[in-house]
Amino acid sequence: MTTTEQPVTTLGGSEGLQQKAKDHLWMHFARQSVMESPEGVPIIVKGEGHHIFDSKGRRYLDGLAGLFVVNAGHGRRRLAETAARQAEQLAFFPIWSYAHPSAIELADRLADYAPGDLNRVFFSTGGGEAVETAFKLAKYYWKLQGRPMKHKVISRSVAYHGTPQGALAITGIPAMKQMFEPIVPGGFRVPNTNFYRAAEMGGPADDLEAFGLWAANRIEEQILFEGPETVAAVFLEPVQNSGGCFPPPPGYFKRVREICDQYDVLLVSDEVICAFGRIGEMFACNAYDYVPDMITCAKALTSGYSPIGATIVSDRIYEPFRHGDTAFYHGYTFGGHPVSAAVALENLDIFEEEGLNERVKENSPIFRSTLEKLLDLPIVGDVRGDGYFFGIELVKDKATKETFTDDESERLLRGFLSKALFDAGLYCRADDRGDPVIQLAPPLTMGPAEFDEIEGILRSVLTEAWTHL
Repeated sequence: MTTTEQPVTTLGGSEGLQQKAKDHLWMHFARQSVMESPEGVPIIVKGEGHHIFDSKGRRYLDGLAGLFVVNAGHGRRRLAETAARQAEQLAFFPIWSYAHPSAIELADRLADYAPGDLNRVFFSTGGGEAVETAFKLAKYYWKLQGRPMKHKVISRSVAYHGTPQGALAITGIPAMKQMFEPIVPGGFRVPNTNFYRAAEMGGPADDLEAFGLWAANRIEEQILFEGPETVAAVFLEPVQNSGGCFPPPPGYFKRVREICDQYDVLLVSDEVICAFGRIGEMFACNAYDYVPDMITCAKALTSGYSPIGATIVSDRIYEPFRHGDTAFYHGYTFGGHPVSAAVALENLDIFEEEGLNERVKENSPIFRSTLEKLLDLPIVGDVRGDGYFFGIELVKDKATKETFTDDESERLLRGFLSKALFDAGLYCRADDRGDPVIQLAPPLTMGPAEFDEIEGILRSVLTEAWTHL
């Protein structure tokens, strides 16, 4: 629960910050009207371990690692000191026809972690840029192969792949795209792997493995419908985030890889969230035993201590660029930033020294079983996920799996749950991209004691939510 501490001193005080935020700050993915509420916007001023603190001195469990980011935990002095040392030595230089040591060393490290022949690393500053890079590279690669019609991309329903115009075309959430249409053409959708809703999608609802093969075969169906000569790539998260943590059924990625090979389509593993320990491996494709043609990653590569993203590419895709005057005319000023790359290397050292991946694999079953205790609540329909990445789907009727209407979801999630969970001392995500869910993706430093604390807060708040419906 919340712990009252001395308010953290901030320039201008909490009230002054609230006014400045109201006057000038435009928050991301947020209704600006929250600024007009009496409480204003929560102002987070400090992080320590797996806790965060607001400007009023209250402490919260960080149940979302910031935004699936702070995997090594808050307040790591050695990461801050690494950033300072690098900034003193070389604060900035681009990797546009030049190089610097930290980018070189990080590229080498990531290639070592990546499976198969994924040996080339193209740096960016975030996940959306990494996906944008993969999209552009896939189209250009096929043009260089003399197959310029291969430009379409396939992704899954309700999947989120970023907000740049290209990445947004891959994103499978219509409501996030309507206000920006027309979108870059060429994005097509197939069913996701939400087994809880298998029957509604037309898939087998009584056999998980059969459902996985059914879902994978919908990708083949889409490729054939569009024409293999027009499809460049398939973009899939190892565990789909949006919609509430859909893990892959057994055999799913094996079949997807077979389909992509059969029709000469690139497979992109979007690991912006799933990489670097979230599923207990540096890259989650290793956990599910498949080798993609590209990996996109970001977020936990530095545990959020400095922004960075990367697209890791197979030798096959890199080959046309090895010789002559062929160049990939794409890049970012801050891609491979010296400070970010140095912090990433130190962050990966922490992962290895403290065995964070092993910690996740050891504790994940405990985390799951702790959250599954909530299934005795009438509002909890499903608990799903993997590693330190779980979703709790909320329902109106457990027997029929009836979900909430849009108005009911609005009242439940934004009208009650988000604030109530935060007030109870837990920062997490209550979302309805798809059906209403609560998502949990804490720092990898958490353990069974914190899982119990999370379950206790969720139980109390969800019980109260049910009585208010």
